[in-house]
Amino acid sequence: MPLHLTKVAFGAAGVEDLAERLRIRGEQGPVFLTTRYLPKRHEEIAGQGSLFWIIKHALVARSPILSFGEAEGGRVAIHIDPLLRLVHPRPKRAHQGWRYLEAADAPIDLAGGEAEAVLPASLAGRLAELGLL
Repeated sequence: MPLHLTKVAFGAAGVEDLAERLRIRGEQGPVFLTTRYLPKRHEEIAGQGSLFWIIKHALVARSPILSFGEAEGGRVAIHIDPLLRLVHPRPKRAHQGWRYLEAADAPIDLAGGEAEAVLPASLAGRLAELGLL
């Protein structure tokens, strides 16, 4: 089973905002994030896992992780697919950097994956906390 990462979508007002940012970056070239260190379990992630995005204390979307590579200044690049996949929102505390997420704990994709059909992340997170989603 693949291993995933979680990361806060810093500065994103919502899923639509994040999707637009990734779309624009994808038009300019490969989309990647940088980090100081290569994850120790990177072989379990590359080509199989996803980067799950946290917005307003909920996992709301994912970007498949394509590979890991080198970036400027000795940093590590996490190459991701710019097409955002929406998932059933699940509460998740914010954190700095990235964290591992086991496949068994990862939320499943929404059917259709249309951003317009998704509840606001804050509302979806609260409903998930109450066990209503």
